[in-house]
Amino acid sequence: MSIKDLKPAQLKRYLEIAAVVMRHGGREWLPGDTRAELGGIEHSDSASGDADLARDLEALGPVFIKLGQLLSTRPDIVPGEYVTQLQRLRSGVEPFPASVAREIFEQQIGVPVSRAFAGFDDEPFAAASLSQVHRARLRDGSDVVVKVQRPDLDKALSRDLDALEALASLAARCSEDARCLDLPGVVRQLRASLLRELDFDNERANLKHFRSFFADYPNIVVPAPVDDFSSARVLTMEYLPGTAITDLSPVVNTELDGAGLAREFFDAYLQQVLVEGIFHADPHPGNVLVTPDRRIGILDFGMVGRFGTLQQRSLTKLLLAIGDCDGGGAARVAEELGYATQTFDRNRFEAAISELVIGNKNRKIEDQSFGLIVMEICRIATSFGLRLPHELTLLGKTLLNLDQFAVALDPEFNPYATIRSNAAKIIQGRIDNESLPSRLYASFADTRELAEKLPRKLSKILDTVAQNRISLTIEMAEIRRLTDTLRSLANRISVGIILASLIIGAALLMRVETEFTLFGYPGLAIVLFLAAAAGGLWFALSVIIGDSRSTRSH
Repeated sequence: MSIKDLKPAQLKRYLEIAAVVMRHGGREWLPGDTRAELGGIEHSDSASGDADLARDLEALGPVFIKLGQLLSTRPDIVPGEYVTQLQRLRSGVEPFPASVAREIFEQQIGVPVSRAFAGFDDEPFAAASLSQVHRARLRDGSDVVVKVQRPDLDKALSRDLDALEALASLAARCSEDARCLDLPGVVRQLRASLLRELDFDNERANLKHFRSFFADYPNIVVPAPVDDFSSARVLTMEYLPGTAITDLSPVVNTELDGAGLAREFFDAYLQQVLVEGIFHADPHPGNVLVTPDRRIGILDFGMVGRFGTLQQRSLTKLLLAIGDCDGGGAARVAEELGYATQTFDRNRFEAAISELVIGNKNRKIEDQSFGLIVMEICRIATSFGLRLPHELTLLGKTLLNLDQFAVALDPEFNPYATIRSNAAKIIQGRIDNESLPSRLYASFADTRELAEKLPRKLSKILDTVAQNRISLTIEMAEIRRLTDTLRSLANRISVGIILASLIIGAALLMRVETEFTLFGYPGLAIVLFLAAAAGGLWFALSVIIGDSRSTRSH
């Protein structure tokens, strides 16, 4: 497949994307004709090239900004220096006119802005790649923010995602490295993530879920959505004032119970991941605030991660293994979570994970990071042929941010001690969750059904034994077919060897002069040649007829 096989209408966009790929080290991922067409583009390996990647992605538009943010959670795909740059990728873009925002609101909600709100600020409070936010005030005096999706975003996203998917498939056909990294899978993950983020009804449901969850944590607050003024493209929610945790002044820090807030914040996220199975996956500094009443406020629930029950159990074991510096245990749990490819090297993988986990034990507490270790495990796994679920890299980034926030609140915070102290509570919570009355009732119903049927089935088995009617049937059809095939193959080889021997013998006898001749040649040699010819003809016919019968019978 070459670039000429792609959609001609998208050719310009393909070349723009391919140019960025080549500029930042993906030259070998593209076919030769594409490289030739873009031959003037220079490859960059320098640190300044890393910064250029973020700028290049921003220039390509919203899909590529989101792609960069996704890749910042995938150290298994991009080098560490690129991850660092992509984590600082700006999503801020030029705002669209307030008149357009008002029009979208009125189309979606069916109410004029002037009737819905006592006041609406036309100057955007924030403008991002997918939406922008306006401050407003409800008729009852409550301050809110109105998040409005950008106009005509669906078509642009669909075009760019289709182009990315086509180029990722092209790269996977042309490069072994691209196949190992599963680039088409990365694009599918990006598409699914963007579709979820574009559905503001989904984010509204997440807000409600996490408000309910954080009700048990008095020092953590989540804004409430305003259902009457929300839709799939408009989300109105309570305004939550505050200062980013990383921007707190020394004066505010002295007024905070930093140790208590750090412990409650970390505990809440462990509970989300290991017990609830759904966690807020985007707690970057812009989304986590300290409110004026000295609580932690969490914003932007468009991105969440999910883990199934079996994954939760494995994650509990993984975090405990890391906390106990058990490198071998961490490697075994990671293998449980992942999918081993044909190139997976278990011994080298276990050695690398052990070195990582045990090596972290000797670091100072402030230099230890659960998030970094989880993300490094993902990178090592990919390099040795083990594919881990992408949710694990998302969790790694989340933990990395949690480490940063916890240290900002309490420089002496020790996540290892927190995880170990909470392990018993987390496991007990899971046991309680799995012992709900409905589960007990289902188990009781199954047991009762078994008890009712067991006497009748047992009586039937005993009657069969008493009447000597027990028989053992073994299906050997496939084994017989394989045996017949091998026997036929061996017979054909044997006949072929005999015919070859006749021909070789006849050729040798041609040099021996005898009184008996046929057609002017030694008679015995001619007889052997004729026998070989007849045998070869018979052999060819038997192969053709035998194969035909075999095909019909199967």
